[in-house]
Amino acid sequence: MTECAVILAGGQANRMGGGDKGRLMLGGQSLIHRVIDRITPQVAALVLNANGDLSRFDDLRLPVVADSVADFPGPLAGVLAGMDWAAEQGHEWLISVAADTPCFPLDLAARLAECDTPVVLAATPDPKRGRLPQPTFGRWQVALRHDLRAALNDGVRKIRQWTQANGESLVLFGPDDFFNINTPEDLVWAERNLK
Repeated sequence: MTECAVILAGGQANRMGGGDKGRLMLGGQSLIHRVIDRITPQVAALVLNANGDLSRFDDLRLPVVADSVADFPGPLAGVLAGMDWAAEQGHEWLISVAADTPCFPLDLAARLAECDTPVVLAATPDPKRGRLPQPTFGRWQVALRHDLRAALNDGVRKIRQWTQANGESLVLFGPDDFFNINTPEDLVWAERNLK
């Protein structure tokens, strides 16, 4: 197993009123523990991307890396932080998952690895567009980190602006595989509907 993974938890959670969304409880377990439980069997190593006081995640017993680009530039900065960590550990590929998506597929890493392009993103069916990319769930060739750093420093913030320029492929999953919790209403829905 050559892949490692980064859990993206570096956002500001504005729609939830701030704080760490991953610490929200769902069915008696925090979102981040659910994510850790799902991704750990799929990869060789795991790192958490977060910002602020990183010691607040000491209880997770995971390495934690902050964005290396200032002013919360978004998920691409978390992917870059994960790539840099992966390179230090000798990994060629990085899987990214979001800390607020508690029920992503248990075969995510294997399915993404079926494509041999430098960047592979998960996607879900969309009646109008065919496939709707889920850009925080992807497989990234770690060697692209220098290009990604340059793009971020040049102001690129949209994930697909960069991935499409770097040989992106999409892998189709089920329609509900990437339900994420952005608002209090999402959490209520998840409590009623997710297992």
